[in-house]
This record gives sequence, structure tokens and C-alpha cells, in this order.
Amino acid sequence: MTKSILLVGVGGQGTILASKILTTGLMEAGHDVKMSEIHGMSQRGGSVSSQVRYGEKVYSPVIEKGAADIVVAFEKMEALRNLDYLKEGGTLVVNNEEIPSQSVVIGEEEYPCDVLEEIEKHTENVKVVDASGMARELGNEKAANMVLLGTIIHAMGLESIHWDAILEENIKPKFLELNKKAIQMGMGAVANA
Repeated sequence: MTKSILLVGVGGQGTILASKILTTGLMEAGHDVKMSEIHGMSQRGGSVSSQVRYGEKVYSPVIEKGAADIVVAFEKMEALRNLDYLKEGGTLVVNNEEIPSQSVVIGEEEYPCDVLEEIEKHTENVKVVDASGMARELGNEKAANMVLLGTIIHAMGLESIHWDAILEENIKPKFLELNKKAIQMGMGAVANA
């Protein structure tokens, strides 16, 4: 059975790095894995999404609307924008982070104040985590992507994969311990949510 994971965020949040580490781990665990990524003006804070599909045999990296087992949103508005990808009974993990779009920054629009309430109207299994706050607690807000990767690992039952070894191959040594702790923190965040 093929599983589908959608990661969505804003340029600069580390969405693509998290999906690449996830893909590496899934491949090393013996799964057939396909990954697709979209960089929408990622250099300017635009939307970024990465689709990861894995199983015994995967024919396409593309996740159809209503087919994602889990959607992990690195930013609240991105969760709302991508809700239609979540399958019925799927899990939505939302980082309680607001990153205003360019139109909000220049005053053309306002960031909605009721994003989480709107999300909860449309889906039952929502886990809101303060990944950015947890990463700050560890000493580097950029580790929020690894906190969110930890939420995927726990929610999808992927704890048996040797994530520390995969991090050692993909992360600079000076950030290694930080990222290992961030993943552990993320795993615990959804376990307790």
C-alpha cells in the first residue's frame, strides 16, 4: 500500500531539506520512494511544497487532491491552502507559525486571525505544534523543519529507521546534535498532542 506525505511551507523554512531526509530514510528502509517538489518563488517567501510517496512500488510522485495520508504545514496559511490534499481520516500537522505573504507585508491584505479555527472546521485530526518555539528552545529557530520531520516520523510509524545515521550523512557536524534533538522533540510533540 502506497503512503503519501505532503510537506508545505514558505521559502527558507527548510521544507525541501526535511523531505530529502525523509526520502533518504524511507529508501534506506527498503521502500520504493518518489519525491516531487515545487518551489513557488521560494527565494521571496513564496509557497514551497514537497510530495513524498512510498510503498512497495510507487509509480508517480504526484499526490492527488484528497489522497495525502498526512499533510505537514510549516506555516498556518499553507495548511489552509493545502487542506484539500488531505484524505478523509488523514492527519494534518500545523506549525503554529505565521509568516506574512508579500501582499500582507506591503499592506494590500491582512493575515487572517482565525486560520486555525477555519482549519478545524474542515478536518478532524489536526495536531498544532509550536515547532518554531521548540526549535528556539533548542537554540536555533531553523531547526523547526527537523521538529516537523519528527512529527512525520511518529505519525507515520517510522521510528525504526536509523534517522541519526541519515542525519550524520546529510547535516553539517556543527548542527548534528541540534537536529537530532529537534527530531526527538517533534516525535514527542505529536505523541502528546
